[in-house]
Amino acid sequence: MRKTSLVLLGAAIGASAMVIGSHGNLPVGGSAVAAAADVYRNLNLFGDVFEKVRNDYVEKPDDKKMVEAAVAGMLASLDPHSSYMDAKSFTDMQVQTRGAFGGLGIEVMQEDGLVKVVAPIDDTPAARAGILSGDLITAIDGESVQGMTLNQAVDKMRGDVNTNVKLTVLRGPKKDKLDVNLTRAVIQIKSVRSHVDNGDIGYIRITQFTEQTFDGLKDAMAKFQKEIPADKFKGYVIDLRNNPGGLLDQSVAVVNAFVDKGEIVSTRGRNADETQRYNARPMDLSHGKPVVVLINGGSASASEIVAGALQDHKRATLIGTRSFGKGSVQTIIPLGQNNGALRLTTARYYTPSGRSIQAKGIEPDIAVLEDVPDELKGKDDTKGEASLKGHLKNGDEEEHGSQAYVPADEAKDKALHAALDLLRGVKTVADLKAESAKAEADAKAADKKDAGKTEAKSEVKPEVKSDAKPDAPKTDAPAPAAPQSSEPVLKPGPSGDK
Repeated sequence: MRKTSLVLLGAAIGASAMVIGSHGNLPVGGSAVAAAADVYRNLNLFGDVFEKVRNDYVEKPDDKKMVEAAVAGMLASLDPHSSYMDAKSFTDMQVQTRGAFGGLGIEVMQEDGLVKVVAPIDDTPAARAGILSGDLITAIDGESVQGMTLNQAVDKMRGDVNTNVKLTVLRGPKKDKLDVNLTRAVIQIKSVRSHVDNGDIGYIRITQFTEQTFDGLKDAMAKFQKEIPADKFKGYVIDLRNNPGGLLDQSVAVVNAFVDKGEIVSTRGRNADETQRYNARPMDLSHGKPVVVLINGGSASASEIVAGALQDHKRATLIGTRSFGKGSVQTIIPLGQNNGALRLTTARYYTPSGRSIQAKGIEPDIAVLEDVPDELKGKDDTKGEASLKGHLKNGDEEEHGSQAYVPADEAKDKALHAALDLLRGVKTVADLKAESAKAEADAKAADKKDAGKTEAKSEVKPEVKSDAKPDAPKTDAPAPAAPQSSEPVLKPGPSGDK
């Protein structure tokens, strides 16, 4: 075991030298010797503890799991976005960022222990086999889904292209049982959805930044330019609300579709020579048409790169609420031999004007709050980057979260309607800002009025008549605190060799 510890120690020291050496900033003299001695002592401590647990724990532990847990704990201590991915998690991340996988083409959710079909994706094995929205999947290849997590069920439905799988489904009010045989195919994850609004505006929703995003955006823009006459084309709405981010190169390409010169984003690491600048190429696919970008508290990372760059270039008007505030870049470092990968925070990113969005977010040009249903009030805000334990600090002026609710019904979507009115010239920026200020003032006044009523009620004593006994006192138990909505799942930063 001691030999094993020394081998691990040697490998760690070698790896450290390679990384540090690439920066050309090695310490010299006595400080280098002292630093190396500290590293040896700390790694010896790890080896001693590992050996003690391995030999003396009440049950025989799994050596691989212990090492993975130690690595995971080390990375988790750095910041909220650095982490260790085991082999399966690494594979899942690659599938997510590629935007394509072998599967059936079904959007699913879990309901009462079964897997419910939300919708089959067009032109996929599921759609061609007649799988319908609302179908309940009870078994996959004869194995009951009862007791499976949703991820486990999805993993069983995915697989190599041209392999077969049998789904057992219950359909309709009578729960008719059907066995459906399907052959897996390549399924494309659509990160871009689009439509023409009222014949004059192109609406583009980007749900995440995968390897398919720029191609999807380019196709949508080309389709708009064919369907909408140039003299009637009012502009684009780019909806980035609740988009958790994704690949840095894709966010740069999306910005480049609307600008043809200047800096898009820069990333700055620990050392000055690690700074990278991403500049636009002459490629404005929008032909100068006006752009409105929708953001909210769930817009993070790559979404903020796009919003910040278009705002700094004065190429777009931003409408909505303050973004999440994730201004750091994660580099994916594969570890080889089925050992997974590291997701390591290696840089902060800055908008073209030099703004760091870390723990602050992007402020929209026009703030628009949605009308939140009563049952969702208190659950419609994200905590924001500044509320995450261990987040990278960014001075004293940090901002904490904002509204992240988007109405399912477009007719009730105030931010979207503001964008459409602005592009069509129905309202100006000044008009919308005035409306926003009035709505905010009205909301504050209503909250103050409600608070006053509550205080007044608490001070009023019931009138007691001399010929009657007073009513028994009544108490209202306080409502339980609403759970905070979870942070968006944040995707890795640069792709390629990083």
